Amino acid sequence: MLYDVISVKQWLILTSMIFSIGLYGFLIKQNIIGILISVEIMLNIVALNFVIFNQYWYSDLVDGKIMSIFIIAIAAIETVVGLAILILLFRIKKSNKIKYLIMKQR
Repeated sequence: MLYDVISVKQWLILTSMIFSIGLYGFLIKQNIIGILISVEIMLNIVALNFVIFNQYWYSDLVDGKIMSIFIIAIAAIETVVGLAILILLFRIKKSNKIKYLIMKQR
C-alpha cells in the first residue's frame, strides 16, 4: 500500500508546502476568485491531513475520513456563498478586485 512506502513526515512536508502555496495565494491575490481558490486549496489540504493521520494512527476507525467529508461539504458551501457575494458585488461595483470593492463610493 501507499502508506507503507511514504512516511507521515513526508506526507506532512508535502501537505505543508501545498498549504503554504494556498496561504501565499490568499495573502497576495487581489482577485476574489483567486482568493476563493486559495481557500479551497487550504481546506482540501486540511482534509487530506485528517485522512493521513487517520490512516497512520487509527486505521480501524473512520473519524478522519468523516471529518474530511465535512470539510469538503463546508468548502463547497463556502464556494457557493463566496461566489454569490462576488456576483452581487460585481453587479454593484463592476469589478472583482479587492481594492475596488473595499473603497467607498462618493
